Amino acid sequence: KTTISFALEEYLVSRGISAYGLDGDNIRTGLNKNLGFSPEDREENIRRVAEVGKLFADSGSVALCAFVSPYRKDRELARSLHIEAGLPFFEVYVDTPLEECENRDTKGLYKKARAGLLKGFTGIDHPYEAPVNPEIVCKTVDFSVEECVQKIVKVLEENDILPVEKPQIEDLMVPAERLTEAMKEAERLPAVEITKLDLQWLQVLGEGWAMPLKGFMKEKEFLQCQHFNCLLDGKVTNQSIPIVLPCSSADKSRLDGASAITLRFNNEPKAILRNPEFYEHRKEER
Repeated sequence: KTTISFALEEYLVSRGISAYGLDGDNIRTGLNKNLGFSPEDREENIRRVAEVGKLFADSGSVALCAFVSPYRKDRELARSLHIEAGLPFFEVYVDTPLEECENRDTKGLYKKARAGLLKGFTGIDHPYEAPVNPEIVCKTVDFSVEECVQKIVKVLEENDILPVEKPQIEDLMVPAERLTEAMKEAERLPAVEITKLDLQWLQVLGEGWAMPLKGFMKEKEFLQCQHFNCLLDGKVTNQSIPIVLPCSSADKSRLDGASAITLRFNNEPKAILRNPEFYEHRKEER
């Protein structure tokens, strides 16, 4: 469970998706260190984990909870806590035969349980109630950790938890056959001088590396980036860095209302910005 959970956490975080793995090692050594393994303590353990997972989910993170959770009623409680809060919940059944668990036994716990040194050990002298209708089943004997991770990712994509499509790179550079015409237009338009940093962002935008942006951010996109670290336009796109073009009040007064303006660097035209939107820069929104 933990191996798959942490591999999934690594997969999500490497793609800019906030996720955190919870398991016995980081929960029972802190938050739940006062709990044992009696049925009552197991129930309270899962209840606390569910509450913590709910807080992570409410903050926009994917909470990955890898716990034995032997009782169906405890898992249903965890589900209901999320559903009542309007948060999605997915039960993943890591379906591994007892013999295989004993063969792996990385911590030597099954061996101790068989020797009578551990009491109340799930699967040995304590029952396990298998899920009746989990959203995902991972058979670890038949599939690798990577395959199990992809199976979970697929379900999360199908339920709009993760974005499905990678944005297509769209080159916004002027085609060679239209360059002469574009340069003539640029000479006729009102212009604003940009800095070297602006020019570098212009290249990022022009080569399509900031898709779905097709220009410097409008105010709506800027606020989404600042407050949600993503762009929301029919789908969620991770975008935590604002890409904006600052200008002076004098330039705003001169250019406000223009349908297109030329962006110049060292007085050379570098781009045409169409339908520009001017908005106030408020420090409290940073």
